[in-house]
Amino acid sequence: MLLHGIGMGGMDALRGRYLDNGILDFLLEEREKGNIRNLGFSYHGDIEVFDYLLAGHDKYKWDFVQIQMNYLDWKHAKELNPRNTDAEYLYNELAKRDIPVVIMEPLLGGRLSKVHDHIVARLKQREPNRSVASWAFRFVGSYPKVMTVLSGMTYMEHLQDNLRSFCPLKPLTDEEKQYLFDTADLMMQYPTIGCNGCNYCMPCPYGLDIPGILLHYNKCVNEGNVPESRQAENYKEARRAFLIGYDRSVPRLRQANHCIGCKECIPHCPQGIDVPKEMRRIDDFVEHLKQGTL
Repeated sequence: MLLHGIGMGGMDALRGRYLDNGILDFLLEEREKGNIRNLGFSYHGDIEVFDYLLAGHDKYKWDFVQIQMNYLDWKHAKELNPRNTDAEYLYNELAKRDIPVVIMEPLLGGRLSKVHDHIVARLKQREPNRSVASWAFRFVGSYPKVMTVLSGMTYMEHLQDNLRSFCPLKPLTDEEKQYLFDTADLMMQYPTIGCNGCNYCMPCPYGLDIPGILLHYNKCVNEGNVPESRQAENYKEARRAFLIGYDRSVPRLRQANHCIGCKECIPHCPQGIDVPKEMRRIDDFVEHLKQGTL
């Protein structure tokens, strides 16, 4: 039994959904009767909730906890999103209580398999025959309390690559972990929007393709096709690539300029992204590119 999205809504939501109404006590009784074999929760958001539930581990005896963990979120989760907590803290708090850990977002919604070209070259220099994604999987698999790593796969090639990463797993050495942490520091120089493509924000009542817009922007950041100014050496090439790719990736009637700021999407985003704010920013960026006034 997985209690989903614990932490979203803070302590008030936890009390209202599980504590004050006796639901959590009921679930503990059901586990005692054998009707629930393992009881755990997936954590998102408010660290007060996480700390509260772990402080009560003697009572709750959590069988597992699911957290977002990858080599970028290990030390930079809060920088990427102020609502999040660094995975280093989350994992260590679980490990010292001997609670098995389920990992979500090992690739940060695929973003760690589609990194900036400079990062690809850096990782390939060390392991030319391994995929970029395999570094992220080996990272989470190298921690002893990790029980399961969740991976969304679209193509057979993804499954085959994952099998090569885990069968058998070659744990990272301390030196290789540090290499990834240094890589993460470099990645923070190419800031992308924290969209994992989960589609929880959809459907947009006004027809926007929110994930498509954000993922196109992130893709262009990683490929160096987001021109910073007209003085940039690759300005014309990057400008053309971004605009053509935008129209190909997202139909014009579903692009950011159609956002009216209704904020229907905000409460549904597990990453806490201020979607209307990002839509306005991307729309302004696109308009400046079209007019050549960036």
